[in-house]
Amino acid sequence: MTARTARSKPELILASRSPRRVELLTQAGIRHRVIPSRIKEISSYRRPALIVRELAYKKALSVALKYPGAPVLGSDTLVYCKGEILGKPAHAKDALRLLRLQNGSWQAVHTGVALIWLEKGLFLAGAEVSRCKARRLSEAELKNLCTKHHDKAGAYAVQDKDDEFVEKIEGRFDTVVGLSMNLVRKFLKKAGVKA
Repeated sequence: MTARTARSKPELILASRSPRRVELLTQAGIRHRVIPSRIKEISSYRRPALIVRELAYKKALSVALKYPGAPVLGSDTLVYCKGEILGKPAHAKDALRLLRLQNGSWQAVHTGVALIWLEKGLFLAGAEVSRCKARRLSEAELKNLCTKHHDKAGAYAVQDKDDEFVEKIEGRFDTVVGLSMNLVRKFLKKAGVKA
């Protein structure tokens, strides 16, 4: 590959500042740059799969409008437990409420992925779900954990080795972390972007 063709290859933009998503793309050898979306994470849908798909799409679109010549990747994740949608906690008290709700129970983790490339008229979106079983923790352990993960849906971090809240996962680990890599690869292939 010449320097000229290397320069002309479109660079994937990740519309997220999430270090977990950056790490998953980097581990997969997918070159990208980070330009976070600034949208309000509000959805008109009630079903978790539709919510994460819509928000991933909105995030990708908000950045794609500024960079129409590049493929833009958006993602969104939420936790669904006992009929309640769990997003990121507002503060430690809210985190404790979320953790108590999930404590010792199964929950579903939904992740939406969207790839938009305006110049090519490409609009792709999808969602995946994995299930997690939370370990039963004492009230003291929950209070200790509730101060740690205010930037994560459900107030826990499955990829954090010091966070032992999740006991078992059914489905894809990367979906729980926040970026379903099989959807990413599928969309990049459709877009003709070599990953």
